[in-house]
Amino acid sequence: MLVLGGSLMAILVLPVYAALLADILTPLTGRRNAVFIVGAGSFLATLVLGLLLWRLILSPVQALAAKAQEIRGGAAPEGLDHYGTPEIGELAQDVLDMADVLQSREMAVRSYTDHVTHELKTPLTAIRGAAELLEAENLSDETQKLVRTIAGAEKRAVKLLGAARQIAAARMPEHQGTSRLKDCIPTLESRLSKTTLLVENDSIELPLAQSGLEVVLWHLAENAEEAGATELKLSTGRTGDGPWLRVQDNGPGISSGNRAQVFEPFFTTRRDSGGTGMGLAIVQTLLLAHGARITLEDPGEAGGSHFLIQF
Repeated sequence: MLVLGGSLMAILVLPVYAALLADILTPLTGRRNAVFIVGAGSFLATLVLGLLLWRLILSPVQALAAKAQEIRGGAAPEGLDHYGTPEIGELAQDVLDMADVLQSREMAVRSYTDHVTHELKTPLTAIRGAAELLEAENLSDETQKLVRTIAGAEKRAVKLLGAARQIAAARMPEHQGTSRLKDCIPTLESRLSKTTLLVENDSIELPLAQSGLEVVLWHLAENAEEAGATELKLSTGRTGDGPWLRVQDNGPGISSGNRAQVFEPFFTTRRDSGGTGMGLAIVQTLLLAHGARITLEDPGEAGGSHFLIQF
């Protein structure tokens, strides 16, 4: 109320005060000196009001915005040095409390996922060992088929647990930093066996550490290769909104009926061949945790799958 009242008073009263004071001073000092005195007083009053508004409103809001940026980068939600007015102080504390709760939830999800995946390793290992022993026995064809089904289910469960760990880790902003597309190409080429990489404009700096960029590129490249793509084109650029990364392949593409579901966890059209449906979900989660977003573009006549990542 003090800030609002002072601001309104200065806006409404100061011009009237200046006019009256100029009329009073004119007979004593002359019109020019009266205008100068009134102008100097008005300037000083405006300066004081501006300093108060900066100290009580602008500075705390800027500090809160900077703190939010630090928290998004993984910093702890610590308090501010100066909160300004009580209302801004309450807002800042609510924001910091919300950030603390969200970070705690993320840590709880990751901790729970790590514990579950660790505890499930033992029974899955036992299942795999039992299946291998049974495969060595002289069993009937139907029983052997059942054993192979058990072994296949165990392998899929192991892959799903690994994907669950990855998506839990992707929710944390651990890949802060910058990198360039050319930094990741050697590692990506060494892991691909059937797909040729085509790279354009690979020197633009992207606001994601090399470790995170390699995770994103590998999942997109792995999906393309497993879908039958023989070429994968990577390119970067920059617009007024920031840098971008485009990933295009010449595979069979994604049908119109599946386009809305491709980023959903566990959605896959290759379940029979071992697909987990977690690759694109991991990519999207990691990018969102670092202030970026990925969209599926319409490939048009070119065909294939086209993804655009905007930072």
